[in-house]
Amino acid sequence: MNLDIKLHKKDLPDEIEFSDKIALDCEFTGLNIERDRLCLLQISSGQNDAHIIQFDKNNYEAPNLKRVLNDENINKLFHFARADLLFIKKYLKVDVKNINCTKIMSKIARSYSDKHGLKDLIKEFLAIDISKQLQTSDFGGDLTDKQLKYCAQDVVYLHKIYDALKKILERENRIDLYKKTIKFIDTRVELDFASFKEDIWSH
Repeated sequence: MNLDIKLHKKDLPDEIEFSDKIALDCEFTGLNIERDRLCLLQISSGQNDAHIIQFDKNNYEAPNLKRVLNDENINKLFHFARADLLFIKKYLKVDVKNINCTKIMSKIARSYSDKHGLKDLIKEFLAIDISKQLQTSDFGGDLTDKQLKYCAQDVVYLHKIYDALKKILERENRIDLYKKTIKFIDTRVELDFASFKEDIWSH
């Protein structure tokens, strides 16, 4: 697959517009919100494209990107939205609306499997075996072509995965359960932000 990958510094260009459904992903220096920072945010329209925004660690203004994230008419597809939304909330000061999460969809739809990683979903629904080797590489400095391709792969397949999972949810009469579950994502992010990491429903 030939990917149209564009790297943008600090923000999206003024001329870029998206349709009513986009896929998003983020890269961090680590997963500790108290210590680590947001490095990149990737967006795909689902047309084998990836716009990768590289942030200045001293300036997260990004008004064009924030306008997209704040647009409630745009359906935003994530995989493991919980982590991405937490870092977006801290660094971009945005509470993203109109969210779907393919990891949550997978856990409710694919009760026949205990593998819900993006690599697993891409392999099942698109018969593509991607490498996650660069998942733990340094995204805080200059980026290699391999890193850019890795970042792009995290978003270019999400539209098709979302459609496939939605069909299963509808077929198995679990779509309403998913919709009720995804409504909790904002609260789950708020709990993470307040350092409540454990399962609050556990005994």
